[in-house]
Amino acid sequence: MGWNSFDCFGSAVVEHEVRTNADYMACRLARFGWQYVVVDFCWSHPAPAARSNPDLAVDAKGELTPLLAMDAYGRQLPSVNRFPSAMDGAGFKPLADSVHKLGLKFGIHVMRGIPRQAVHLNLPILGSRAHAGEIADRNSTCGWLNHMYGLDMSKRGAQAYLDSTLKLYASWGVDYIKVDDISAPYHAAEIEGFRRAIDRCGRNIVLSLSPGASPLDQAAHLAGHANLWRISGDFWDQWTPLRAAFDLCRDWAPQSGPGHWPDADMLPLGRLALRGPIGEPRWTNFTRAEQITLMTLWSIFRSPLMMGGHMPDNDAWTESLLTNAEVMRVGQECTNSREGWRRGNAILWVADAPVRGQKYIAIFNVGDGPLKIAVDWQDLGIVKSCRVRDLWAHKNLGPFSKGFQRTIPSHGAGLFAITSSAVRAGK
Repeated sequence: MGWNSFDCFGSAVVEHEVRTNADYMACRLARFGWQYVVVDFCWSHPAPAARSNPDLAVDAKGELTPLLAMDAYGRQLPSVNRFPSAMDGAGFKPLADSVHKLGLKFGIHVMRGIPRQAVHLNLPILGSRAHAGEIADRNSTCGWLNHMYGLDMSKRGAQAYLDSTLKLYASWGVDYIKVDDISAPYHAAEIEGFRRAIDRCGRNIVLSLSPGASPLDQAAHLAGHANLWRISGDFWDQWTPLRAAFDLCRDWAPQSGPGHWPDADMLPLGRLALRGPIGEPRWTNFTRAEQITLMTLWSIFRSPLMMGGHMPDNDAWTESLLTNAEVMRVGQECTNSREGWRRGNAILWVADAPVRGQKYIAIFNVGDGPLKIAVDWQDLGIVKSCRVRDLWAHKNLGPFSKGFQRTIPSHGAGLFAITSSAVRAGK
């Protein structure tokens, strides 16, 4: 659970914006489980891009321009004009230290591979006799950002480069790394290289893989090497991708477990795109019913929750979505999450709760008008009456003998705890 700068600042976030979001999280959200503050891509690029991915160019002399901030071993550093505390080679340590003092954790985005700039200069690899030009796979490039070449992990020095880079990140106090351009297309050897480097770096670091859709047939490999991985492309504030997420979550739900979580992507809520990357500055396009659906599906599916909006601008409604302790608890403690059934525009999800005799259920209306949805206890393997609590409303709805029904608005959802009447609440 955390915040990532991408949805509101794209490649253009600067230090004071990271700090203000961290302050907000510490003050308003931390007690509900929110803890990670993640700087997304292009933090070594010297000038924030307005609304696009900042490319490198080759000038008339064949030199790359502008130059990324990096050390003598080709390891990227924060650009000091955007992150002033990184002066004098301090890297992200001062910013990470300030985040840690708030009781939070600090993360960064990185691109797969080695910077083209390091290859162009043929910089030495720390801990190896190899140089950047020897370990780069110049045929392995990213289709949407031209900063990097892939690593040829069969070459001497490739693993040393990742090891030295992760040791640098660990020295800064990084707790979370989002590696991009690695899971779609799927780069198994580099994923394994990151896993080895993290295991050797001396610090517990969460490994997140992006973008999606990650291949379902690689689920075992993903679970063995990453902590979370994207199951879709970039998710934005439109109903069509939210509707599509139901299929993805259904297919990936059996692959969730402690330490390895399919990731349905960020929560594009609140104020978005203040400086890119998609569309004009705006409040989320999701209706309030759709925002409830988003939070409900992500929670019962047990997706990581990464807030994408600029949190200091949150209104009371947006903050209420992030601070509903009962809803947050579902995502943190439920097990055996699965889709129960689909009946026309009605979808039922079910998960087990840690309390004996209790389950969580979510009902969704993916249609364009209000819909009365009925749930029969026999569908859940329950033969006794149950008490029902509405988790969004913090309201006990009472006992129901055979099942219950609710009218759900268009594109809306409900999330409930149901407890068999034979088991006293809290036991």
